[in-house]
Amino acid sequence: MKRFLSLIAAAAMLCACSDSDREHTLKVYNWSTYIDETLIGEFEQWYEEQTGEPVHVIYQTFDVLETMLSKIEKGHEDYDVVCPSDYIIERMLQQDLCIPLDRNFGDTPDYTANVSPFIRSWFDVMRGGGKNANDYSVGYMWGTTGILYNPKYVSDEEASTWDVLRNPKFTDKIFVKDSPRDVCSQIVLYLKQKELAEGTVTMDELMLDSSEETLSQIETYMKDVRNYIAGWEADFGKEQMIQERGWVNLNWSGDSEWAIEEAAESGLELRFVNPKEGFTIFFDGWVIPKYARNIKAANYWINFLCRQDIAVRNADEIGYVPCIGGDEVLDYFTDDSFDPIDVSYFFGEEADSVCVNPTLYPDIAEMDRCAMEHDWGSETPKLIELWSRVKGENANALTIIVIAVVIAAILGFAVYNRHFSRKARTRRGSRKRK
Repeated sequence: MKRFLSLIAAAAMLCACSDSDREHTLKVYNWSTYIDETLIGEFEQWYEEQTGEPVHVIYQTFDVLETMLSKIEKGHEDYDVVCPSDYIIERMLQQDLCIPLDRNFGDTPDYTANVSPFIRSWFDVMRGGGKNANDYSVGYMWGTTGILYNPKYVSDEEASTWDVLRNPKFTDKIFVKDSPRDVCSQIVLYLKQKELAEGTVTMDELMLDSSEETLSQIETYMKDVRNYIAGWEADFGKEQMIQERGWVNLNWSGDSEWAIEEAAESGLELRFVNPKEGFTIFFDGWVIPKYARNIKAANYWINFLCRQDIAVRNADEIGYVPCIGGDEVLDYFTDDSFDPIDVSYFFGEEADSVCVNPTLYPDIAEMDRCAMEHDWGSETPKLIELWSRVKGENANALTIIVIAVVIAAILGFAVYNRHFSRKARTRRGSRKRK
């Protein structure tokens, strides 16, 4: 009911938003449940304090990246600030759909300087058609892709490789993300580990390898994997792990941490690992679209969200890891129940031995094994077609049974989920990526 009323209110505000008051209206387009919504009103007040001008935020959400991008591409929506993922940021830059950021805030500090140098270094290597992504976007949240597993049935050694996905020991206990880009990017790292070790190819090159030879190898491998998996999942894999219907799950770090915490409440241990062959790192970031009409307020919105205290509040609400560094963020994530690790790559030299969750902040020794997924541009249909062939021949009775069980489980889980801590929520699993 709360969401329904919010949508009604947003629709009413959109209808009331005329050209004459557009300079005092900020239209924000973000992933669903991906912010502490109490911050929206606080931003309006803060903006007026900083600029002397009133602003009213119209806040809308999406669940599918391509839906968001389609609206921007067609120019049918004049959103002022949106939050796409890494490869969509690349696509928007290449298509000239972003406006450069203005970091001149007068007497207001430039809080975008709080973004970790680690994050900025990755934005530096985004493929933006000659544009540096740091000039057009600011990181919001980030994480990694790895293996969530149950150590009762799966050893640490077995889980340490992507080849666990086709281990016959775990037949019908494996769940794989229904996300071709995220899955195939990991598999190519496994398939090309010999070439990587020899230095004949780089991880970054593999993230753009759409050759027929490589795609054929990935397809062959994934058709082998499908013989052992219980199903492809967009969001229910973590629940299957909590209920011990699954023992292995290709998943994102944020969703995995959610599952680990929820499983622990019932006495079940789950673990997360970034496999030894390599893994991908992902980012979401704020950009100002080409058709924005309140560019000033959009820049201030981005700046506001880069304050350390605001980053902590968002992390506490949605359960993801902010791209913001600094002592306040480090203090929030410090937890003496974990062994000290080196996260100096993110927080600076003083963080070379701190107690933080390695699922959320991997040790520096692991970061040499990570790569960032890229937009394939005109080659993207090859990836979608490959995925369709892999999945299309897997619509067997087991899949139908799994779907039926999941539907029933979701109905029951919806009631149970009301009691979950909002702090533990993560949103990566609710997204559809191509």
